[in-house]
Formats: sequence, C-alpha cells, structure tokens
Amino acid sequence: MSQYKSEFLRTLEERGFIKQITHPDALDEYCLNDTPVGYIGFDATADSLHVGSLLQIMMLRRLQQAGGKPVVLMGGGTTKVGDPTDKEKSRPLLTDDQIQSNMDGIKKAFAPFLTFGDGPTDAIMVNNDEWLSTIGYVEFLRDYGVHFTINTMIKQETVDRRLRNEQPYTFLEFNYMLLQAYDFLELYRRHGVRLQLGGSDQWGNIVNGVDLTRRVADGEAYGLTSHLITTASGGKMGKTADGAVWLNAERKSPYEYWQFWRNTEDADVGRFLRLFTDMPLSAIERLEALQGADINSAKIALANATTTMLHGEQAAEDAERAAAAVFGAGSVDDALPTTEIAKSEFEADMLVAAGFTACGLTQSNGEARRLIKQGAAKVNDESIRDQNALFTTEHVTDDGVVKLSAGKKRHALLKPV
Repeated sequence: MSQYKSEFLRTLEERGFIKQITHPDALDEYCLNDTPVGYIGFDATADSLHVGSLLQIMMLRRLQQAGGKPVVLMGGGTTKVGDPTDKEKSRPLLTDDQIQSNMDGIKKAFAPFLTFGDGPTDAIMVNNDEWLSTIGYVEFLRDYGVHFTINTMIKQETVDRRLRNEQPYTFLEFNYMLLQAYDFLELYRRHGVRLQLGGSDQWGNIVNGVDLTRRVADGEAYGLTSHLITTASGGKMGKTADGAVWLNAERKSPYEYWQFWRNTEDADVGRFLRLFTDMPLSAIERLEALQGADINSAKIALANATTTMLHGEQAAEDAERAAAAVFGAGSVDDALPTTEIAKSEFEADMLVAAGFTACGLTQSNGEARRLIKQGAAKVNDESIRDQNALFTTEHVTDDGVVKLSAGKKRHALLKPV
C-alpha cells in the first residue's frame, strides 16, 4: 500500500519512478490539496530527444493525468553553457542558430504526451533564455552568488570526479548549477512552479534550486528525482548498436521505434510497461507473469503501447504487421525503414556494402564488409558472402525495393528512384 495520499505521488511510487524527494510529506500535501505545478528542463543539444529523455516526459504526463500543470522548460539559455552533469569532458558550444534549430526539433516530442493550452492544468512551454540572456553579471553575483558556497559545489559528484581525475572543469561549466537553480526561482515567480522533476543525476542541481527559491522568495519548493534507467544486462537505456533511439520520426522511423521496444530484455518487460505506458497495473501483472516464449506477447504489447503513444495507433499496427512480414518467408513491408537512392547510382556498380551503410544498418563500408564476412548480411533474405559484391537490377523486387538485413533483427529497404 502506498505511503502517499496524493494521486500523483502514489502513481509514481506504484509504477517505480521515485528515487529521491526533498520534502516528501509537504509535497504530498501540496499535490493533494492544490494544483501542483512542476517542471523539467531540456537543453537543446540535439534536434530530437531520445528514449533516454522519455522517463522525464512520462513524469510530466503523470503530473497532468493527476490534475497537475506541467511546465516544459526549454534550455535556450543554459544550452549556451552546457550541462556538465555526469560528463567526463566539456560539451561543444553551439551557436544561437544551432540552439534554435534544435529547440524547433525537440518541441515535436512533447505533443503526443502532453495537452498544451491556457487551462489550469494545460501544459506550457517556456524558454529560459527569456531571463538568462538579460541577467546583469555583477547584479546576479551580488543577489544570488552569496547563496552558493564553493565548499558545497565541489562536493557534487561530477565536479569531484573531474577534479580527482585532473580533468578540466571550466568556470563556464561551474556556473551551470547557479543558472539552473535560478531557473527554478524564476519559474516560481513567473508561473507559480513549486516542483522540479528530473533524473537522479540532477539531484544536486535540483536541491540548489529548491534551496535558492526558499531563501530568496521564501517559497515552498520541492524536488523529486527518478531512477536512472538501465537495462537488466546493465546497458544504458535508449542506446542500441545503431546509436540513440530518437523520438522524432525523421530520426528514427516508427518501425525502428517499435522494434526497439519489441527487443526488450525479458527481465525488463514489466518495469518498462509500468514506466512507459498507461496500461493498468493489473494488466501489466498478467503480462509480466508470462513465461518462456509467451513473454513475446508482453513485448509486443509493450511495443504497441509505446509506439501508439508517440506515433499513433496506425503506425503501431503498421510496425507490427511489418515485423510479422519480415520474419515471414521472404516478405517485405513498406513500413520498414526505407532509403531512396538514385537509380543511376544504384546501377553504376554500387557495392552491396555501400547499400548497408546508406540504409544506416552499418556506420561504414568497412563495417558492412565485416558483417558480410561474418555471414550476418542478407539481401532479400539470401545470405551474401562476397565482401565486394555489387548490386544488379535483379536484386530489385517487384515492389521496387531491395531488402537488406543485418543479423536477425535489423532490416531496411533500399529503393532506387
């Protein structure tokens, strides 16, 4: 039985989100008796978020489902500094145009999960560049710098590790934790935000924001972190042999997204159903109790639920159908990731290895050749052994495509046009 009275905290606890809370009893009362307003910040370091950010988005979704108001903070200002948390070296600095372009891409990821608008529980999206770009440096140091001690800051794990390893930790990065704490204070003043959510690697930064808001504005502020998600085998969540599992369809197709969840390790199925879907707990308990080959039904349910939430029901149905076709006898399906290539290039003695690279199944032609040498490469479900093999027009099926397979689970279509 949950120790919490509020629907929000009770749901987070039952589904396995909660790692740390700054003031659990007071936060529970706030969520029970008020419309809780909470935020998470997302820096614009790429033009799409990936599955590693999905847990944070789901926490905002849980907040809204429980009658709270989510605030999505875009880090237009903090991205100019770069979050050093859990990093072994400084992030590359981006230009203003790059940051804006990345923010435009990132914004797409939130619409499937949150309802935006002007209502009391509608989500809003704000950009911290609105206030960070106007800060007067001397005034900021005088008004807020006095609330931070170097003694405490250098004890944070990332700072301590960098210093112990004699790795550079720039003064620019050192300011990041001050700016993030100031974000909380500004959001409290502007939008009544009293809760910051984040991964447990952000605990130190979140506590700074809670403390600053309480000291400067005498505001009741709270922090809550989730567990950092790793797979049962210890891998990083959202990382595959192909790289990050992006949320934007142009970076990772709905089929590839569906396949990522379908390939979940057996031991992770129940946990991921709780964290990443809205499926009732009773249904999840039935699915995770399946044994042997039957656990594949639970994996398909997970893939369908997560893909439907992000890309829509039709995309999930198409992906499941495509997967069934791929593992059928010589079948192809247009829901598979498809890469178009000029017919002239295809017919001009194009290496099969180059086709694997063009489709993103390998990172280089050298890697593709190694794949072929290992016997793990197929063209139209037929093994290929010649590392210097060339495509011919006979490889193009009646559907106008060539099916390429890297191992048993990764497939793509090459389409000469």
